[in-house]
Amino acid sequence: MSGLSLQTKREAGDALALANRVKAGEVRAVSRVITLLESQSPDGIAILRLLTSDSRRAAVIGITGYPGAGKSTVVAQLVAAYRSLGMRVGVLAVDISSPVTGGALLGDRIRMQAHTLDRGVYIRSMATRGHHGGLAQATSDAALVLEAAGYEVILIETIGVGQNEVDVVDVAHTVVAVVAPGLGDEVQAMKAGLLEVAHIVVVNKGDLAGADATLRDLRDWCPIVLRTVATTGEGIPELVAAIAEHQRLRDVQGSSARLIRKRTGS
Repeated sequence: MSGLSLQTKREAGDALALANRVKAGEVRAVSRVITLLESQSPDGIAILRLLTSDSRRAAVIGITGYPGAGKSTVVAQLVAAYRSLGMRVGVLAVDISSPVTGGALLGDRIRMQAHTLDRGVYIRSMATRGHHGGLAQATSDAALVLEAAGYEVILIETIGVGQNEVDVVDVAHTVVAVVAPGLGDEVQAMKAGLLEVAHIVVVNKGDLAGADATLRDLRDWCPIVLRTVATTGEGIPELVAAIAEHQRLRDVQGSSARLIRKRTGS
């Protein structure tokens, strides 16, 4: 019995040590904890409890949209924009699982390579492993780990397979849907899908034919619609500003709701 007690204490000490390494921003510790969470290890859950006891506030931004719209390029440009502001950025890129290994079949991450040597940027590909909704099962927990590690902006790129990618709205504070020109009648179909969860809609590849028509169609019913050409960075500063404004309004509304609850006792 005493041996079991000593083992339990040792495991608790190891969990606390790993949690403290995460809080210190140690990349290897961050990766280790996310791996534990992906494998649904009880150790990962125990460490997560230690991490979430601290209150840090990262901006969690979801990037969703259809394949080929340029989500990865938009994410890469956002990373560069936030780094230029001196902010630490974490990226969780969700990919389809390999039918052989169960790991992530990496999508277009070539444009991310410019950031891989930047110590202020953490990039992690996560496999869906059969989980539906556009995210991996551990994505939400991984975002909490990055927040605990001191990353000020967390970008979550969804898998990009269609209209059912709605899980991101439960994780991200701001959801950005990236579409490409030439949607036509597809806009009507998307109203019932992923665009309904978006706070901001981006028409990427905005220098192509059909961009103006797509912008007009979307502005009929979307509150914020922006044009970008992510390959050149055009429109990215406006997107960063729109995200900041949405998060500011969200914080104001949250503060007002808390004040109302306090005064009404609800």
